[in-house]
This record gives sequence, structure tokens and C-alpha cells, in this order.
Amino acid sequence: MTLDNPVFATFAISAALMVIKLMGQGWITVYRMMKIRSGFASPEDAKAGPFNPDPKPGQTDYNDYVDRSRRMHRNDIENIPAFLAIGLLFVFVAPPLILAQLLMYGFVVARILHTLAYATAQSHEVRSVPYTVGSLIVIYMAVHVLVVAIATHGPL
Repeated sequence: MTLDNPVFATFAISAALMVIKLMGQGWITVYRMMKIRSGFASPEDAKAGPFNPDPKPGQTDYNDYVDRSRRMHRNDIENIPAFLAIGLLFVFVAPPLILAQLLMYGFVVARILHTLAYATAQSHEVRSVPYTVGSLIVIYMAVHVLVVAIATHGPL
């Protein structure tokens, strides 16, 4: 497990990009809330403080500009951790480098395309294509790990 292993390096790059994406989306949501001073998630968020010196009614009301980012973040939380977990296990089964690159970088591209589709309010049909690609990549990696583990050590 060093960066001298190109499969691990591929995972490290992909994982770092996805963690930046996941954490960055939360900050984008905060930026959007602060920009329009609306869409706050909890009642206490609308109380006076250094970042909200002049609270106004309705700051906790639904706001699509903020909530769209929140939904994107929630979708990342539902998908990226599974990739991080199975990606690391995938490295352990020593797949061919080209397969690892195709799957791992493919997942990164799929998540970026999903984000772009979501951010631009594309239809579910458009959004579902990159979501499906990313999901199938994670499922394939899990099955691959399972098959190799069983073939190597047998079922427990």
C-alpha cells in the first residue's frame, strides 16, 4: 500500500478527488445559505449571531437554490463512502491497472457529470445516467472483490 503501486496511486487520486468533492459540496451549501440568508436547516440557524446579525422571518423556509446543493451533498454522502470502502478493498485484490483506472476514474467522472446534471436542474432521466454508471462501477468492484476473495480463501 504505497504510491509505488500504480493501482493504489489510482485509488489515492480518485479517493482524494471524491473526498474533496464530498466536503466541498457542504461548503457550497453553506455559501449559498449565507449568500441569500435563507434556506437554513434548523431554527437555531436563524438566530442572531456574527454571521446572521439581522435575522428575518422565513430564513428556515424551503429555498431550492440552497436545497438543491443540500440534495447534491446528500447524494454524495449516499454514494462516495461506498466507493471509498470498496475501492480500497479493490486495491487489495490486485486488479489489472487498466481495469482499476477505468473503474476508479470512471466513478470520478460519473460523479462529476451527476453533479453537473443536478446543478443545472436536468431531468431525472439525464441525472440517472451518470448515477447509474457510478453505481454499477461500485457494484462491479464489490462483486470483483467478493469473487477474488472467495476464489482465494473460499467461503467462510
